[in-house]
Amino acid sequence: MQLNLTKPICFFDLETTGINITSDRIVEISILKVHPNGKEETYTQRVNPTIPIPPQVTLVHGISDADVADKPTFKEISKDVYQMIKDSDLGGFNSNRFDIPLLAEEMLRAEIDFDIKNTQSIDVQTIFHKMEQRTLSAAYKFYCNKNLEDAHSAEADTLATYEVLKAQLDKYEELENDTKFLAEFSSRKKFADFAGFIAFNKDGDECFSFGKHKGKLVTEVLEKEPGYFGWLLNADFPLYTKKVLTAIKLRAFNNKLF
Repeated sequence: MQLNLTKPICFFDLETTGINITSDRIVEISILKVHPNGKEETYTQRVNPTIPIPPQVTLVHGISDADVADKPTFKEISKDVYQMIKDSDLGGFNSNRFDIPLLAEEMLRAEIDFDIKNTQSIDVQTIFHKMEQRTLSAAYKFYCNKNLEDAHSAEADTLATYEVLKAQLDKYEELENDTKFLAEFSSRKKFADFAGFIAFNKDGDECFSFGKHKGKLVTEVLEKEPGYFGWLLNADFPLYTKKVLTAIKLRAFNNKLF
């Protein structure tokens, strides 16, 4: 089954130096851009992360420091990546919790104002886990009846993710061939930031989802405890989370003026 698209969607996968969104870096990115007319574009690039790749991580994806020593930094390719994805929805495998947050951090470090407020994001892993509870290699075997060669290669994982989603649409009648539906179905909970530190409550207002203020409105906490905002900006939170907090604070300030 082909995807029913109203705008392009970019399936992508990252290989990285680790799993810490704020401190780890991209070492390979692969993007498959699918247009509503079925046209496909691909982009794959290894990246010099500017920090060492731990040996135990190299054992997972097979990329060593020597492999990326002469490759461009993410900042050097960031404009090309942004041009490819800026008009598109996004899709990936565990992308809502890892790939999109980490990509956002890299974009902001490269001084690109990355935002996906008007972007749908489909997490194929979440659909898979809701339906079958397996891994990407098992998903590829289960849905496509193929063995995933070169697993943990960004390009192989990206192509497999796209094929799995199309097969999921063929298999499950309850899945609508609609980007917005799939994005909502593959979201476990709606967050204001990528990393999940700020959630929306049932009224659509931003609340903290962690720490001593868990469940409290962000606007109320920042008003009653101004020092908490400064602490958050100086603590080891993702750049995008800090960006969202700043926007909420400015919005509340502007509302007071008017």
